[in-house]
Amino acid sequence: MNSMYFTEEHESFRQSFKDFLQKEVVPHIDKWEKEGTVERFIWKKFGEMGYFGLNQPEEYGGLGLDLFYTVIFLEELQKVNSGGFAANMWAHAYLAMTHVNKEGDDRIKNEYLTPSIEGDKIGCLCITEPFGGSDVAGMRTTAVKKGDTYVINGSKTFITNGVYSDYLVVAAKTNPEDKHKGMSIFIIDRDTPGISSTKLDKLGWRASDTAEIAFDNVVIPAENLMGEEGKGFPYIMQHFALERLVMGINAHARAEYAVDYVIQYMSERQAFGKTLDKFQALRHKVAEMASRVDMCKEYNYSIAKRLNDGVYVVKEASMSKLLSTKMADEVIYEALQLLGGYGYMEEYPMARLLRDSRLGPIGGGTSEILKEIIAKMVIDKKEYKPAT
Repeated sequence: MNSMYFTEEHESFRQSFKDFLQKEVVPHIDKWEKEGTVERFIWKKFGEMGYFGLNQPEEYGGLGLDLFYTVIFLEELQKVNSGGFAANMWAHAYLAMTHVNKEGDDRIKNEYLTPSIEGDKIGCLCITEPFGGSDVAGMRTTAVKKGDTYVINGSKTFITNGVYSDYLVVAAKTNPEDKHKGMSIFIIDRDTPGISSTKLDKLGWRASDTAEIAFDNVVIPAENLMGEEGKGFPYIMQHFALERLVMGINAHARAEYAVDYVIQYMSERQAFGKTLDKFQALRHKVAEMASRVDMCKEYNYSIAKRLNDGVYVVKEASMSKLLSTKMADEVIYEALQLLGGYGYMEEYPMARLLRDSRLGPIGGGTSEILKEIIAKMVIDKKEYKPAT
C-alpha cells in the first residue's frame, strides 16, 4: 500500500471492488466483447454499490469521497481486461456526469444526476465531430434559440455510450460568429425526435457502444441549457484536466496488469530446462517495464493529489496522458513479445490488451495535440484558468 496517498479505508474499498468485479463483471466480459453491448443489469449493480457516486455530492445520492477512491475505481476497471467495458463505466461517471454536476441546475441534477448515480440512467458526452476531431473550437453543431426552445442540428462522432445511453450532454454553437466563445452545453433526452445513432466498428474497445450521432432539427426546452450560454468552451477545457488524468491513470493501470501477467507467465513457462524468469535478457526487460510503469504511476498519484486539493492541473494532466499512454502501448507491446506465440492468441489477454491500449494516445485529445498544448504552457508561458 502506498501510504502517501492511500489509507486502510482506501485499500478496503479496493479489495471489495476487486471482489465485485470478479463476481459480477468478469464472467460476462467475453460475451460483451463479442456482442459489443454491456448488458443493462450491470449498470444498476454499479449504482446500488455506490460506484457511480464516489466523487458526487451527497445531496444527490453521491458519497462525496476523495479522488483516490476514483483512482482505485479506474485502476481496477482496467484489470478486468476490457477497455470497452471500462470506458462505458468511466465515460458515464467522469465525462457525462461531471458536466451534469458542475453545470446543471437543481432540476437537472435531480432529473439526471441522481438516477445516473443510482445506475438508472446512462449518460454520454458529445463533443467530438466528424470534421473537427481535437479541434473543439471548430465544431459545426448549432443550437439556435427559438422562443423558449433551442433547435439542435449537426453531428458528433466517437461517442462512448453513444447508442445505449439515456441522455446526451451536447456541446453546440449558440453563436457561431464568436467561434469558441459562442459555444454552449445542453442536456438532451435520448428519445427526443430527430436524434439518430450509428454504431461504429472499432479495432479495440469492442464491448463499448461507440457511435456517430446525428441531430436533425432536435427541439429541446431552453431550460436544458447547462450553465451560462457561451461558456461551453471553458467548461469543456476545465474538465479536460480530469479526463486526461483519468486516461493517464487508465494507462498505468493496464500496463501494470500486463507486467503482472507476464511475471506470472514467465514463472510457469519453461524453456531449455528452466523457467523464463531465470533468463537474464527477459528479467532485465521486465525490470525496465516495471520501472516505467512505476514512474508514471507515482507521477499520476501526485497529480491526483493536487487535483483533489483544488489545484488546476491542466498542464500536468496533459503530460500524464501524453507519457502514460505512450508508456502503456510500449510496455504492452513488449509484454506480448514475452509471451511468444501465445501473446498472439485471442485466448490470452495480451492481444485484446494491445488493441484496447492503442486508443490511449488518440482518444481524449491526440498526443500531437497535447504536445502543442504543453508547448504553449512551457514555451509560450500561456496560462489556462478554470471557468468556475
